[in-house]
Amino acid sequence: MFKIRSFFKFIGAKLFKINDTPQKIALGFGLGVFSGIFPGTGPAAALFLALLLRGNRASALLGSIITNTWFSLVLFLASVKIGAFLMGIDWYLAHKDWDSLFSRGIFSPASYAGLFKFSTLKIILPVILGYCAIALLAALISYLTVLMVLTIIHKKHSKNRQ
Repeated sequence: MFKIRSFFKFIGAKLFKINDTPQKIALGFGLGVFSGIFPGTGPAAALFLALLLRGNRASALLGSIITNTWFSLVLFLASVKIGAFLMGIDWYLAHKDWDSLFSRGIFSPASYAGLFKFSTLKIILPVILGYCAIALLAALISYLTVLMVLTIIHKKHSKNRQ
């Protein structure tokens, strides 16, 4: 418990000492959280998105490191359920199809051509859609939380200086 608390204190100290506007810091952090949760992306994608959308690159890197790939593994079942719901299909069948996709060895280097078959995309699409929905929601919550906290801190500091 102590290690988790000290980890979040460290992250908070790093995040709140960045010299930029609260909006840019929060945007960068939200983009980092998004790219950290979405499988196949990570710190490089967070830096690219922050550069592209003019968010703070340091906070984007911090957000992506916090939620890097390990987090997407934890959210796999939730992403299948959400993606299947959004597509209007049964989540259990989508999960079963996903499992059968791996058991057939479709992701082996010898059969990458199988990835582009329509049936394979139909199986992968609910997972991608679910991850996208979860990542967008987490990014929005992260953005709003960091923006709110930074705005409060900046207001307190400006009152103390007067």
